[in-house]
Amino acid sequence: MPETIEQYKERLLSYSDGKEALEIQRATGDKLSALTHGKTSEQLNRQPAPGKWSVAQILAHLADAEAANSWRYRQILSTNAIPIQAYDQDRWAAAFDYEHRDPKQSLEFFKALRTANLNLLDTVPRGLWDNYGVHEERGNESIAHLTRMIAGHDVNHLRQIEAILRDAK
Repeated sequence: MPETIEQYKERLLSYSDGKEALEIQRATGDKLSALTHGKTSEQLNRQPAPGKWSVAQILAHLADAEAANSWRYRQILSTNAIPIQAYDQDRWAAAFDYEHRDPKQSLEFFKALRTANLNLLDTVPRGLWDNYGVHEERGNESIAHLTRMIAGHDVNHLRQIEAILRDAK
């Protein structure tokens, strides 16, 4: 049975529960680099099961998700209560050919965007963290909430990558 939106939110938030969300986010790029360093193209492109993403596809997804989050942060910070459009990650994966994306380029793109986003969050007045967007599927999401969701999203995909690479040995 597929996960509901509420179950998805709860799962991601549980991964960062009691931890500093921005510290998780700051560490993600280096963790991804360490996990993928020295891995062969075969290891990075191996799908663990039919319909499941490879490490390379996950890296492409993380890069594109960070691009979407970059826009969301800026929209919410500048315009409180703005509508936030959802996107279908599987449609993005197909449209943007995650299967053939270069994992090194995806990782570098992710790291550059993540650094820019963290710099933004470090410099905006903390009061703006209460601003929220109205996500069309998940409802109201403040900047503070969004940072926790993104940290949980990072942990989720780091765990997936670890499992895929462990099983590929």
